[in-house]
Amino acid sequence: MLQVNELAKVLNTTADTVRYYARLGLITATKSTNGYKLFNSEQQARLSFILSARQLGFSVADISEILDKADCGQSACPTVRKLIEQRLLEVEEKIKQMQQLHQKMTLALESWQDQQDQLPDGEHICHLIGSFEQ
Repeated sequence: MLQVNELAKVLNTTADTVRYYARLGLITATKSTNGYKLFNSEQQARLSFILSARQLGFSVADISEILDKADCGQSACPTVRKLIEQRLLEVEEKIKQMQQLHQKMTLALESWQDQQDQLPDGEHICHLIGSFEQ
């Protein structure tokens, strides 16, 4: 049985993270006679799963859904596949948007290289942004 700080150390996370997932009910602890929260190996494995899922981009709601299925003795794998497919599409869209932003920023920087600096004049705060044509 591990206390909050011990569990955090073992899983290379923070005590606040352990408390957060305990507060959400995704992991559960027992209380020692002196009031410390104690986590067994099953809860350690559960938190390890949660942390891994978060690194893969799963939301807390996603993880809760996955854990609910597992807790009912059902395979969570179909849900995991469906969710990761959705997340992958979202990430691909964000990458596309970031590539477009990168291209705009590159064009802006290139067009601003030879322009003189100007003071604000009441109509323009920074003439560079105002003069940028996409």
